[in-house]
Amino acid sequence: MKYDVVVIGSGPGGYVGAIRCAQLGLKTAIVEKYNTLGGTCLNVGCIPSKALLDSSEHFHNAAHNFAKHGIEIDSPKVNMEQMIARKNAVVKQTCDGVQYLMDKNKIDVHTGLGSFVDKNTIKVVDSEGKETLLETKNTIIATGSKPNYFPGMEPDKDRIVTSTEMLNLEKVAENLIVIGGGVIGLELGSVHARLGAKVNVLEFADSILPAMDKAVSKELTKVLKKEGFKFNMNHKVQNVENTGSGVKVTALNKKDEEVVFEGDYCLVAVGRKPFTEGLGLENAGVKMGERGMIDVNDHLETNVPGIYAIGDVIKGAMLAHKAEEEGVFVAELLAGQKPHINYNLIPGVVYTWPEAAAVGKTEEELKAAGVNYKAGSFPVKALGRARASMDIMGMVKILADAETDEVLGVHMVSARAADMIMEAVTAMEYRASAEDMARICHPHPTYTEATKEAALAATSDRAIHI
Repeated sequence: MKYDVVVIGSGPGGYVGAIRCAQLGLKTAIVEKYNTLGGTCLNVGCIPSKALLDSSEHFHNAAHNFAKHGIEIDSPKVNMEQMIARKNAVVKQTCDGVQYLMDKNKIDVHTGLGSFVDKNTIKVVDSEGKETLLETKNTIIATGSKPNYFPGMEPDKDRIVTSTEMLNLEKVAENLIVIGGGVIGLELGSVHARLGAKVNVLEFADSILPAMDKAVSKELTKVLKKEGFKFNMNHKVQNVENTGSGVKVTALNKKDEEVVFEGDYCLVAVGRKPFTEGLGLENAGVKMGERGMIDVNDHLETNVPGIYAIGDVIKGAMLAHKAEEEGVFVAELLAGQKPHINYNLIPGVVYTWPEAAAVGKTEEELKAAGVNYKAGSFPVKALGRARASMDIMGMVKILADAETDEVLGVHMVSARAADMIMEAVTAMEYRASAEDMARICHPHPTYTEATKEAALAATSDRAIHI
């Protein structure tokens, strides 16, 4: 079987890249080792976690907020079996949609473990051991990532779990210990906190979401504490033990004192690592970089001409939408076009409630780079829309160049921040100033008015509603 392009991995980067290749007239195949398409994101990541987050938020509102709205119901009960079933249905619909797109775009799907025989030959071995050889001019490696862990916290998939097992937990973890105060730990911790669990977070750094602006970390910490989270910063986990009926976690606090935490389950959420095992990269001569990542140039091409890598297996944020942009980039490059990705303007979102979102530089990054900047912030509680919906926690912060007024970074914690951040991404893509954002008419009442007010505050401290 001969192809112009073979894509290994069917996650967002892989399947989107494959579709764009097919649209541009390239004969394309995609290789996926599992029986369903969609990769980590659709099967055990973005989509199922958001389904559970939405379900748990409905329960939380029914239990705590309906009465304030004048809606009286009997005490709601958690039906975890149905919650998981709904999540699985959402996942199936989404993965089936990817299969439909493969058929629509006439992309051949080969199910099995794909590996390099040489730079132009891919071997696919299915679950029954049958081998198929694919001859290709170009290959896109899009095999994604898997949960990471450090010595002493090895998951047993019973009481000590990763995000994968956490998505199918059949009961509410009454006392959940989360190792890692990053996106995955906070999101899945939120699911169970809303359902009534006590959540204990152990974080090695001095704040949650250490890669985000400190204002976001501080605000979201206050929000999550109200949901039942307890945060233990500057804690280095030494060992996690399954006691049979629960877990025991031993850690060192910032004074290097040994402390012990006990709970029902321990979620190990210390990031993810590139998944390249079994690819046979050495057979094609592909060189590896640091931390198990694949080295690529500015065209996302490896040291071997015709072999490209995208998404979680290369440097940069491990985000589905970054991988999608890279998949399109490679496809258009192969078709002779001149695509471009602005890595500075890839937004990040944390799907707690309220949500956290950001794009561009943090204040800490600007200080470290010696950039002369100005900042403006606005509290969500000052918005009429927020009071109407009872979503009053959060803020919007805008950072702009002190001389040119160009917006350098936007950071927010707010209801619907995941959607609100796109105003900032669009404005920054066109090199907008804070004055530009302040002059745009925003509809009232909306959460986006906080963005306008923050821009006003950044221009000359002239926010109106505070």
